[in-house]
Amino acid sequence: MTIDLTNKPIAITGASSGIGRATAIACAKAGMPVALAARRLDKLEQVVAEIRALNGRAIAVEADVTKPDHCARLIERTIAEFGPIYSVFANAGYGFEKSFTDATETELREIFETNFWGTLNTIRPALAAMRGTSSASGNHASPKTTTGHVLICTSSISKIGIPYLGAYSATKAAQDHLGRALRHELYGTGIRVSTVHPIGTRTELWDVLEQRSGGKAKFSSRTPKSFMQPPERVANAIVKCLKKPRGEVWTSLPTRLALGLSVIFPGITDALLNWPMKRMHQRENPVL
Repeated sequence: MTIDLTNKPIAITGASSGIGRATAIACAKAGMPVALAARRLDKLEQVVAEIRALNGRAIAVEADVTKPDHCARLIERTIAEFGPIYSVFANAGYGFEKSFTDATETELREIFETNFWGTLNTIRPALAAMRGTSSASGNHASPKTTTGHVLICTSSISKIGIPYLGAYSATKAAQDHLGRALRHELYGTGIRVSTVHPIGTRTELWDVLEQRSGGKAKFSSRTPKSFMQPPERVANAIVKCLKKPRGEVWTSLPTRLALGLSVIFPGITDALLNWPMKRMHQRENPVL
């Protein structure tokens, strides 16, 4: 059975660029009213204008996901503008490339504040509204008619720790485990939970990663082009999941299978990860 998304509102964080922006446009094309949230209001308004030009419905909400009150306001604005919220996509996040031993405690705490706690801050008020237990939901919902769909943008590397991306991998793994646990906890309530696992995506994420890595993103810069996808591919997969819900959204079957095998054969995985590290070490420390 395919779900008709027409007039089913969705709130999306990190919607000013990349996967969030592409998903907002794809959802609008599918008939969903969209509330776009990010810190850059000017960028959001550009996406809103693009959606409205396509005869879609959209609003921009300036929000920092590390602030719970901002996320609560996003859900309140969504409901006030469009009625009962159907879906929320916790997408805001960033990464940096540094060894755990070189990253400062502030850097490590900040990435968890955005990627992990930002996800919690986003989905908590949305879930309360979906279940009819928040003031924002008004009389739009009741526990007997609960329905909704929570989406969390984690990563393919939520399944594995990548050298120099350990902090980012850890936040993505935390999101992944949260999503899986929540999916089972909400079983039978009418609220579905899906985690999204993109591979490398051609977005601003890479520029931010370079900046936060001090311009020294040596490992990430070697990502093969074959492991990179446009954000629109992820967005289309998300809309497909909204129409026909499933627990995990992947856009690369070979990557999914490879990462599954990496869990079964950790020794082989370690050997494969050690190979590029050895090459990098040899380049940086040539034998005289």
